[in-house]
Amino acid sequence: MIQLITGEKGKGKTKYLLENVNSVVKTATGNIVYLDKNAKHMYDLNNKIRLIDLSEYDIFDSSEFFGFLIGIISQDHDLESLHLDSFLEIAQVKPNDEEALAAALNRLSNISKKYNVTFVVSLSRSAKDLPEIPDCEVLYSL
Repeated sequence: MIQLITGEKGKGKTKYLLENVNSVVKTATGNIVYLDKNAKHMYDLNNKIRLIDLSEYDIFDSSEFFGFLIGIISQDHDLESLHLDSFLEIAQVKPNDEEALAAALNRLSNISKKYNVTFVVSLSRSAKDLPEIPDCEVLYSL
């Protein structure tokens, strides 16, 4: 399952994502991972949440990003959910490339189904402008 937090840049998606992940961890039975473009929100996260600062890794395109995700999933069989902030940026998807966005969200959907992992994604895009993706729902739209 992919849950999307959508809205234009600067509307509060990160704040909502942080609140969401901190509430999810209270009832989680598995591990929670938060991927971000930097470590700025390290102290905003519950200490049971694993923060991964993607600026520490040389990820140059979406293929490498998805390989990185699969690596995270492969090493943690208790992984319950991955929370992805600034998805377009961390996944190396160009903001106006509709085909690349649809391909990336479809890939997330397939990974989610195959490995039984929930993705919660903040996306700088209006909910009405999103492609139809199986097992993808808008959790919150700003």
